[in-house]
Amino acid sequence: MSSLRWRVVFLCVCLTSYCFASGASPAARGYKNFRVAVYVPEYVVEQMKDPSYLQSSWETISGQVKVDKVYLETYRSGRTADDQLLEAVKSFFAVRGVEVDGGIGLTVMESDNFQSFCYTDPKDRDFVKKLSRKTARHFDEIILDDFYFNNTKNDLDIAAKGSRSWDDFRVELMDQASRELIVGPARQVNPKVKVIIKFPNWYEHFQGNGYDLDKEPRIFDGIWAGNETREADGTSQHLQQYQSYEITRYLENIAPGRNGGGWVDTGGLRYVDRYAEQLWDTMLAKAPAIILFKWTELLNPAAPGQRQAWNGIHTSFDYQQLVSSYDKSHPEKPPTFAGVAGYALDEIDPIIGKIGNPIGIASYKPYNSSGEDFLQNYLGMMGVPIEMVPTFPTKAKLVLLTEEAAGDPQLIAKIKTHLESGKNVMMTSGLVRVLQDRGLKDLVSLRATSRKVIVAHYSGGVRGPEGEGENNAGVLIPEIDYFTNDAMPVISADASGNSFPILLADHYSKGTIFVLTIPDNFNDLYSYPPSVVSAVKEAVLGDFPVRLEGPNKVSLFAYDNHTFVVESYLDHPATVTVAITDGIAKIVNMESGESIVGEAAAARRGFGGRQSTGPARMYFAITIQPHSYAAFSEVP
Repeated sequence: MSSLRWRVVFLCVCLTSYCFASGASPAARGYKNFRVAVYVPEYVVEQMKDPSYLQSSWETISGQVKVDKVYLETYRSGRTADDQLLEAVKSFFAVRGVEVDGGIGLTVMESDNFQSFCYTDPKDRDFVKKLSRKTARHFDEIILDDFYFNNTKNDLDIAAKGSRSWDDFRVELMDQASRELIVGPARQVNPKVKVIIKFPNWYEHFQGNGYDLDKEPRIFDGIWAGNETREADGTSQHLQQYQSYEITRYLENIAPGRNGGGWVDTGGLRYVDRYAEQLWDTMLAKAPAIILFKWTELLNPAAPGQRQAWNGIHTSFDYQQLVSSYDKSHPEKPPTFAGVAGYALDEIDPIIGKIGNPIGIASYKPYNSSGEDFLQNYLGMMGVPIEMVPTFPTKAKLVLLTEEAAGDPQLIAKIKTHLESGKNVMMTSGLVRVLQDRGLKDLVSLRATSRKVIVAHYSGGVRGPEGEGENNAGVLIPEIDYFTNDAMPVISADASGNSFPILLADHYSKGTIFVLTIPDNFNDLYSYPPSVVSAVKEAVLGDFPVRLEGPNKVSLFAYDNHTFVVESYLDHPATVTVAITDGIAKIVNMESGESIVGEAAAARRGFGGRQSTGPARMYFAITIQPHSYAAFSEVP
């Protein structure tokens, strides 16, 4: 396009902006407890050269969700935005009181298996460097969409890798690229620019493509979390809904105060409520802001999807209520995903202002480690609040260790020290398998065997005379061998007249080691009967101030100011019991104001007839609607 034509476009956009804003300053907007941004990919920036599209699409989005900021992308999949167009669109938003910053989608071709740049190729390196400089000339903040990884294995890469593993090679390569091709060149042309890296949702596999959770948060000025968890069932990533919460907490613990927020999209939705759940769970993790990806997705009609099972029930995201309210002002068209976002964020905003800082059971995931992928999120779906941390949490009363903890070569020594100080450890069967030839025998006399067994009946570790227990569908588990009267089974599973440990306990020094058997298919954790899950929670939670008992796929979010939130991902109403310490007499629903008085139950018996341990608790019965949450404050 000629420069004259661009000047005409620029003038038209600016005149439109002026007419919109004349006579009044930009209206105050925004939510009270977080900020909302919208990401605009390069090809959509290109569409915005049409002033009528820019104006109408902005009116549709801003009429349904409060937008504080937009990110205008300068490059994606071989397309680079025109400089004058960027300035014209930037002006359009700025005059409306909307903050504007830049983004880069660093992929050679998104549709070709997310083909990355070859960061060993001088031509690609030079191009990336020029993109960084270009973007910094327009914006004081730049965020990298989560294509900033490396997946090439051409001859240049193979030669540069040498004898190193692909993980080590790619992590070192992308650390260098971050300094020399992204951050450094951007600051050369704009010394005040801040460059942000957005990490994807697949955090277990980062190192395989060059993402470095150790060094990159220090190379860049800030980080963001990819909270888009997709559909939990039938997808290759195995991302559970709880991960929209957990990844925010993990990245906050990696870079305290420098995790800018969470990023969500509408991809892979089976029902419209799933989008609302991603938004809520990001906010419940106390993310300071959220990015809605992307502009065009927010304009798409929000079809209900497969939510027939709970149609007609008033849920936290009430689709019929959204449609009814939208029909009054826009009778000619259905609500869009901008409306879903606006509804969900309006609902959660007052709650976020009342809850404190998240608390949970410390789970140690060393930098750039993997193993038993995303297992903490399955436990979170079973009602165990999890706080993943990148360094060993020496102050935690109990540390949850999955297989990924074996990424720390000093793990055994750290476990010993923890136990000697009178604290406890719970490790999974996967971690036992990895550590059993790396010093674990100095702590416990047990081994993860190569044998498997299908179990369907559960009982206490030492079965009573009546053979008490519960049945469920068959679950395939690994068999753990242990020495009789050394480790003791807390929960056992029975099959064909034999018994296999689900939860073992052993003592070392002043502490206790628990070993939790994980099914081969992590989804089978949800098949464990409620009494089994309750016994596991008793071991892992100890004297944690609030505990949830009830069906799986109901999560608990706890905070340090005597507040908590219960959220159900089930398709039907669920009745749960919340057990609280600290002499709490009643709880108050933050939305309805309804009070629930607790029951001071007699000392309860644990699974298998054992006496429950820990502090005295009050018990509160709560019913949660499908795909809904309820927030409570505790009253002594």
